[in-house]
Amino acid sequence: MSTSQGTMDYLLDQLKSAGPVSSRKMFGGYCLYYAGRPVGLVCDEQLYLKPTDAGRALMREVREGAPFPGARMHLLITADDWDDHHLLGQLVRATYEALPPPKPPRQSKPRKKTK
Repeated sequence: MSTSQGTMDYLLDQLKSAGPVSSRKMFGGYCLYYAGRPVGLVCDEQLYLKPTDAGRALMREVREGAPFPGARMHLLITADDWDDHHLLGQLVRATYEALPPPKPPRQSKPRKKTK
């Protein structure tokens, strides 16, 4: 089962006061971004945030799940928890702030000139 556009519209509406949140459709689900960095996935109408201690500390009941078979475990935020937009925004921001900074792009080696 995939995630509907209506579900993503509702989730993004709930997160609009949280800051720069966006999404991109991928493989029948969506990747959720905060300030341009991925913080979670929305698959099968469920929100999966990257696992962080800060996110766990904010959750009422810590639940984990894999967004798809073979994926690492993520914090599972069910649709029932989406109605509390304040908590939802805190979870997304806390996840973003707890993630390590992105790695700098690798420098490619200069090509050797051939004659």
